[in-house]
Amino acid sequence: MTAATTAILYAPGTNCHEETAAAIERAGGKSELVLLHDLVEGRARLADYQAAIIPGGFAYGDHLGAGRIFGVILVARLRESLIEFLEAGKPLLGICNGFQVLAEAGILPGRSPGKRGMALLENASARFEDRKINLVVSDEKSPWTEGLEGEILRMPTAHGEGRPMFSGNPGSAPARVAFRYSDHQGKFTSHYPENPNGAPGGVAGLTDLTGTVLGLMPHPERASLPAHYSQDGLRIFKNLIRWLSR
Repeated sequence: MTAATTAILYAPGTNCHEETAAAIERAGGKSELVLLHDLVEGRARLADYQAAIIPGGFAYGDHLGAGRIFGVILVARLRESLIEFLEAGKPLLGICNGFQVLAEAGILPGRSPGKRGMALLENASARFEDRKINLVVSDEKSPWTEGLEGEILRMPTAHGEGRPMFSGNPGSAPARVAFRYSDHQGKFTSHYPENPNGAPGGVAGLTDLTGTVLGLMPHPERASLPAHYSQDGLRIFKNLIRWLSR
């Protein structure tokens, strides 16, 4: 295994792991699909990878809440190796259901495994939203968004629970907002359908204070092929590969 291999963590119900692996390959990187149960049983080690992605889907059927069971397993069974991974400064990305996992595990926004600081609530429309959206990239420092600051990226979103709520101050978000839903001029918006879930301040993705951990509701892997209406998502994966190659 090379030092630049990205672990794509999946569980029963995850359905975007192969597409995410294909996006990593198209970006010029190497990935390996890693079943969460294999980490728990010791057949795989998180420490062997230099980055990790938790892709979209419905892990464990979203029973008990979207991303809840996956997040609980991370904290209850893999806390030590997870903390070592984070403290090593290795990039970690949660896409859609993966973002929900990171929130449920307490990894975002406060990087405190086992202590939740946010939740991703039911969409304001009270229905599953599957649509193309625009994202404006903030100027917060992160290996995932380097060189993309201020740009408008196009990619699809598909979720039923993506409206962020933060503990302590429900109407605001942490400082490290990486992506916001925007209109065509790049102005972030709270208006539906440009903002598909009613996220306050248009928050679509955020990082921890180091910038290495990113949670993103839209799907960059679904905007990575010439056949897709946009390849903007590929730029995020290329940033990862560039960072790992340094």
